[in-house]
Amino acid sequence: MTIDDGTSRYTSPPSEAPTIRVVAMPADTNPAGDIFGGWIMSQMDLAAGSRAAQRARGRCVTIAVESLTFHQPVVIGDEVSIYTRIIKTGRTSMVIHVETWRRERHARVSFKVTEGIFTFVAINSERRPRPLPDEGD
Repeated sequence: MTIDDGTSRYTSPPSEAPTIRVVAMPADTNPAGDIFGGWIMSQMDLAAGSRAAQRARGRCVTIAVESLTFHQPVVIGDEVSIYTRIIKTGRTSMVIHVETWRRERHARVSFKVTEGIFTFVAINSERRPRPLPDEGD
């Protein structure tokens, strides 16, 4: 569902469960009082890393973050839900689309606040790239 209320555009969040969900706290604010963009990005990296480790069945590392876009701020007390979707796999790597949504603590409507593309590589115990297992294995 897409709604345009004249001031901001929002859609319903993805239908699957979020990879992670957290409440934004006062310690996570920038000098202007909004939630620090670096905190949001770190939460996105945690969620993408969780999805990557699941797919790789082991350790993965972030090798790139591209097209990170902040659509609107997150404020103290917002519930932050982060959704991940693997959009491409290579021999050792995965490209993961990450969306961050905020919901005011006592509201029902969610707003997409950030999205980006994260690339991960599966690594072995020597921290060298290793092939991704087949999805059926």
